[in-house]
Amino acid sequence: MTLPGSVQAAGLPYQDPSLPVATRVADLLSRMTLDEKIGQMTQAERGSATATDVTTYRLGSILSGGGSAPTPNTATSWADMYDSFQAGALATPLQIPMIYGVDAVHGHNNVVGATIFPHNIGLGATRDPALVQQIGQAVAEEVSGTGIDWDFAPCLCVARNDRWGRTYESFGEVPSIASSLSTIITGLQGTSLNGPSSVLATAKHYVGDGGTEGGDDQGNTVLSEADLRAIHLPPFQAAVQRGVGSVMISYSSWNGVKLHGNKYLITDVLKGELGFSGFVVSDWNGIDQIDGASGFTAAEVTAAINAGIDMVMVPTAWKNFITTLRAEVANGHVPMSRIDDANRRILTKKFELGLFEKPYTDRSFTPTVGSAAHRALARQAVRQSQVLLKNAGNVLPLAKDNNKIFVAGKSADNIGNQCGGWTISWQGSSGNITPGTSILQGIRAAAGPGTTVTYSQRGTGIDSSYKVAVAVVGETPYAEGQGDRTGSMSLDRDDLRVINTLRGKGVPVVVVLVSGRPLDVAAELPNWNALLAAWLPGTEGAGVADVLFGDYKPTGKLPSTWMASVSQQPINDGDGKTPLFPLGYGLTYP
Repeated sequence: MTLPGSVQAAGLPYQDPSLPVATRVADLLSRMTLDEKIGQMTQAERGSATATDVTTYRLGSILSGGGSAPTPNTATSWADMYDSFQAGALATPLQIPMIYGVDAVHGHNNVVGATIFPHNIGLGATRDPALVQQIGQAVAEEVSGTGIDWDFAPCLCVARNDRWGRTYESFGEVPSIASSLSTIITGLQGTSLNGPSSVLATAKHYVGDGGTEGGDDQGNTVLSEADLRAIHLPPFQAAVQRGVGSVMISYSSWNGVKLHGNKYLITDVLKGELGFSGFVVSDWNGIDQIDGASGFTAAEVTAAINAGIDMVMVPTAWKNFITTLRAEVANGHVPMSRIDDANRRILTKKFELGLFEKPYTDRSFTPTVGSAAHRALARQAVRQSQVLLKNAGNVLPLAKDNNKIFVAGKSADNIGNQCGGWTISWQGSSGNITPGTSILQGIRAAAGPGTTVTYSQRGTGIDSSYKVAVAVVGETPYAEGQGDRTGSMSLDRDDLRVINTLRGKGVPVVVVLVSGRPLDVAAELPNWNALLAAWLPGTEGAGVADVLFGDYKPTGKLPSTWMASVSQQPINDGDGKTPLFPLGYGLTYP
């Protein structure tokens, strides 16, 4: 079939790919009405907009919120959905393609069957910029195979308080780790944005989201400007130097002022001082929070746009946004120069991505979604992310042959738990949510001749004939907001009961901790023979088994200081508090 706009006669200068991008942008801008310009600045959620809406309102962008997927949730369905929205964009008089954004934050995590990589905290433990760049490229291929051309990743937050529910989205507690792993941007975007599988990357959340008081999501970061610049700004500087295409603003405040209305930090520092030439996008309904009251106002729209936000994520109230911004331009509150600047930035990226020439899904990448090659890369990342924290009497590595191993714990055979939040749904969920290999399956597959592997989630049935017990315990899935931990950060009662059941038979116990952050385990640790921090490994649980059996020695190093007790939160390197394990700690095998 011939899709509208798939063959364009290069009749106008902006349609001529041989001209410089700046020339094309200037020509297109000169032909656009105010309504077309405001449409480019508007991003609606797929559930609240149709392809016809894209045509009628000249919408510049569509997004999928966490867990917002077509039915059935397959790579091909995503590609078909994308092409439908794109056909709507190309049915407009100027045929400006839309750009579609998703949170592919550890793989193309909204899509069933995609490869789910370790969350950023695990990648931070690898300290491997080349590996992280490869992961970016693999994610870009899977995202491209579903049509999507814009990824709301990476999160370059520097998490300073482990109570924060997004700690797992942080590469580590010091800016140098996130800065060095900004290579993921190069992986996502490729050497040039119009490469076959390149997608636009997003540095988020600008700036200071990991520094809020109490680790309160969307809270207040109370810091001097010197400290903000020293701790939270460097990863964004690294991202700009890598040519990141977009930056997303943080919900949080800096010294009581919402970032979404902070002209100094967005326009003066990011666009001016750092020289960011891409476009700035708001977070989900982020402009609605500027005045602290529900429902966005004309004053909030004006504050956000004048502060330097170029595209506004208004998932459902996008018609109201369009009407409001039009009125604010008409009454002089938002200058046309600001509207033109926003459009210039957005259109530049659309031209650089090659969307005008190749607006539809490149279906040659669709088979890469969940491919064997990408799963092998994810398994490597899992191996390299494991941090061995204790290994009394060298109980690890486990013998492969003639061994008798008992496996227990709620996360031993649970893909959902090992993937964590932002997997298939926004908050994630336990259970068999997407194809993958559980840690138990990895252990069973690795075990050699004469080795028995017995599994009971609760540990029932263990006896003294077993040579070792492996307890896979930790957190169940969560994302921001619901993941904030204001009280205890200990293992739950069921986890402790399972470990005690295993210990009760006098068998050495190896604890594999599946979690999005360090947990408060100091009181229990003396009773464990070994502790392996597995973080949130994703779909390839065999990578954990690779380290347990010693096919690969553990090489991961802590990306965050490990508390000796929850009362120490926040605890960070150099603050004078004595941790259980310091930043950078990690054992290996002899």
